[in-house]
Amino acid sequence: MDTQDWSLLILLSVLWGGAYFFAGVAVKELPPLTVVLARVLLAAVALLPLFWYFGHSLPRSFSGWLPFFGMGLLNNVLPFGFIFAGQTQITVGLSSIINAMTPLFTVVVMASFQEERLTAYRVIGVVLGVVGVAVLRGFDGPIGGSQTLGIALCMAGALSYGFAALWGRKYLVGVPPLKSATCQLLCSTLIIAVVVSLIDQPWTLPAPSQGAALSLVALAVFGTALAYIVFFKILVRAGASNVMLVTLLIPVTALILGNVFLGEPIRSKEILGAVIIGAGLLFIDGRVINRLIGKRAATG
Repeated sequence: MDTQDWSLLILLSVLWGGAYFFAGVAVKELPPLTVVLARVLLAAVALLPLFWYFGHSLPRSFSGWLPFFGMGLLNNVLPFGFIFAGQTQITVGLSSIINAMTPLFTVVVMASFQEERLTAYRVIGVVLGVVGVAVLRGFDGPIGGSQTLGIALCMAGALSYGFAALWGRKYLVGVPPLKSATCQLLCSTLIIAVVVSLIDQPWTLPAPSQGAALSLVALAVFGTALAYIVFFKILVRAGASNVMLVTLLIPVTALILGNVFLGEPIRSKEILGAVIIGAGLLFIDGRVINRLIGKRAATG
């Protein structure tokens, strides 16, 4: 990775870390599912002009739309819903740390469906992830408390991303990234619009404050539409393994924003848990560990 790749990676971490912050502001006034609808609807509207500018076309049959419906459900509707609901119980920073476990869940899902081998490094990474969550949860307070519920919901969101990776590998190979992002957001909008109309009935809710409304727009435009563009740019330039490194950086942005603007404390167990989960991600990635072992063998 060169300087531009690292710059894009840091930008992506800020965009996605900021998404947790903007969602944390929005869910203080609006139901989580309504926030999901606003996010995917506005993001789809933002991406459609680019979609058409680059000459893409929408699928013309149900079978053509089906892969995007599956991806929209697994990669947008379910994880956004779980994470935003979790953020009503836990802090912005903690939710972002839990979501950093996405690559760990992806490894387990891929191995379960025999898409990838479960190597020793990956087993160690998964174990470290479990230990990290235990540290984040702490060993005091009732097991059935609100923090436990929030952590469980965010873990469900990370697990859904793991299944989304499996779905994408099976049904979206070769699809241009911008087309995949736009079509799945359109499908996500349709799915969540039906759910929200039955459950939240947003037209009956009081109008959000200016701060919450601006957070929704920022969440959609910067934390979703622009983030997708940067993500796929890195994917093309540096590959999937390097894109995964962003999961190590996102919690830093989310923790800082939550602390500075929302007054959320940064506790020692959150820092320790994030470090342990980060170590697990390094084992999953494998490159840093291999270099360290190689250097030790060379000096030995």
